[in-house]
Amino acid sequence: MTQLIHIGFGNIVNSAKIIAIVSPESAPIKRLVQNAKEKGMAIDATQGRKTKSVLVMENSQVVLSALLPETVAGRVQSGQDSPDGCTAEELD
Repeated sequence: MTQLIHIGFGNIVNSAKIIAIVSPESAPIKRLVQNAKEKGMAIDATQGRKTKSVLVMENSQVVLSALLPETVAGRVQSGQDSPDGCTAEELD
């Protein structure tokens, strides 16, 4: 069953597709984000707020979130569903 994780401001990602959750502060991650933006592979889910975590996905997409990496990782580990409590199968 697919787990959907809330990453802030009503944005949800498939936790099974996440490879890494990292802080955006280091130079290599900044380059990764910039390259993803240039290639159209970046998804900005910050709603105009400061990026606090970067989610690297299986398909080389990069998702920017305004939540701290620890918060997102905690939600992935606890298996928290989407805000309304439904899974992907229930959304179909």
